[in-house]
Amino acid sequence: MRRIRLDLAYDGTQFSGWAAQSGQRTVEGVLTEALATVLREDVRLTVAGRTDAGVHAAGQVAHFDCSADAWLALPGRSDRAPADALIDRLHGIMTRGGAPPKSSDVVVHRAEEVSRDFDARFAAIGRSYRYRITDLSAGGFDPLTRHCRWWVREHLAADAMQAAADYLIGEWDFAALCKPREGATTIRRLLTCAVTRSEAGIEIDLAADAFCHSMVRSIVGCLVEVGRGKKSPDWMGEVLARKDRSLAAAVAPAHGLTLTAVRYPPPEQWAARQEATRQVRTSAAGRGSAD
Repeated sequence: MRRIRLDLAYDGTQFSGWAAQSGQRTVEGVLTEALATVLREDVRLTVAGRTDAGVHAAGQVAHFDCSADAWLALPGRSDRAPADALIDRLHGIMTRGGAPPKSSDVVVHRAEEVSRDFDARFAAIGRSYRYRITDLSAGGFDPLTRHCRWWVREHLAADAMQAAADYLIGEWDFAALCKPREGATTIRRLLTCAVTRSEAGIEIDLAADAFCHSMVRSIVGCLVEVGRGKKSPDWMGEVLARKDRSLAAAVAPAHGLTLTAVRYPPPEQWAARQEATRQVRTSAAGRGSAD
């Protein structure tokens, strides 16, 4: 068997999230079907981050295993690499000569054969997201951005939002800021939560070793409440400390969120990273652990 890493991007607007669901159009479903057509055998994808319906990705990573025969048969000639042939054939299926069907909202940018120590999910050491907001301070709403920016019809105070975001840096139990899953820990190490203003509005960049379900959108929802002046920055610290989800604001809409990057250690550390990731954390170090 051969293990193949894929680097891909997608517009999540027309998808019911990443994970395959019966009767629903999903990123996993579209990509798995295309791979089966190209390889002439079924494959199963493992992804770095399972995005929700409407969430976009610029730097998603996935892997799959296929037979050596299927992989080596891809080029059709000896002077071409299987990875290049896979990219070209996937592109052909998903765009069809410049008249793209809906499946063209998924693009695989890179394919690479890797060792069995690589796991798109468990070997990752970090994930980064960007959330985009257009508020009244930006001077108006651009209809061309309606699928990738949250339009907030108020002026947001970016400085206050950053002061609130600073409470989150470090390793904490983020139970108040996510949707817990049975048997899974809610302890995460948040490395970055940066709020910046541009001509288009506000961008919130977050990086962590991993994120819980709806964690980014929950954080953004709370930061916007602070930006609106409805909550003070120190309220963010109180919500985090009390671990009570009912105290948090409503989650931000999905369409403003983009997975921008997934980071991995050097290949010789993949196996060790997998082992460490699979261990469930039971306690949080607190502030300063992001250093």
